[in-house]
Amino acid sequence: MDLGTILFYLVVGAIVGLLGKFIAPGDKDNIPLWLTIVCGIGGMIIGGFIYSAFGGDGSAGLDWVQGIVAVLTAVVLVIIASTVTGRNTTRKV
Repeated sequence: MDLGTILFYLVVGAIVGLLGKFIAPGDKDNIPLWLTIVCGIGGMIIGGFIYSAFGGDGSAGLDWVQGIVAVLTAVVLVIIASTVTGRNTTRKV
């Protein structure tokens, strides 16, 4: 990995993480910003593997399907992070 690739994953991962945090249902988005960025980077990496596993071969330029898969994966990671860190504000009665 070169420096450009690492910077790309950091910047786009932050954007994907924020999108995931925005889309996460209800109070599932109550996690710190650094964890949101980690979820976004994880969403990009895991989403890329999922996309490839289902036959996605990418396209020249921006691949919208792979981006959607990355954002949805980030949403799941944000929900998991909120649950694991105990930052979920829902009370169970």
